[in-house]
Amino acid sequence: MTGRALFDSNILVYTLDAGAAVKQTRSAEVLDGFVHTGRGVLSTQVLGEFFRVVTQKLTNPLTPVEAYIEMERLVAAWLVLPVTAVVVVEAARGVRDHGLSYWDSQLWATARLNQVETIVTEDFQDGRVLEGVRFVNPYSPSFDLAALIGE
Repeated sequence: MTGRALFDSNILVYTLDAGAAVKQTRSAEVLDGFVHTGRGVLSTQVLGEFFRVVTQKLTNPLTPVEAYIEMERLVAAWLVLPVTAVVVVEAARGVRDHGLSYWDSQLWATARLNQVETIVTEDFQDGRVLEGVRFVNPYSPSFDLAALIGE
């Protein structure tokens, strides 16, 4: 299976989390694979969550200046999808119809409305498909990066 994949902020954060060495290495490997194929996308929501977490939640948080530099790198390397009014309304439908948390639903709605087939995250049931959007956990033993990026 190949196509575009939307990355959740947790995958980005792990690349900077020295306290999670195994996830740090895996996250960097997966992100590199998608950057090289051009199939990875982020959203404005993901960028905002990333900034907040790396400046406030890490054991050794980044300064706002360091986090800003990291965000600049991400924006230069990835297609970033906007969170629009239509996405917000669709996210509310995801909460109503599928019982998702709002922020998870907003990620799903961004993918669905932009025809992104896959969300890479550890926060959903691995392999779940919801209205054509598949959730994959890059830390799962069954995760196959080569198959996902088409190599």
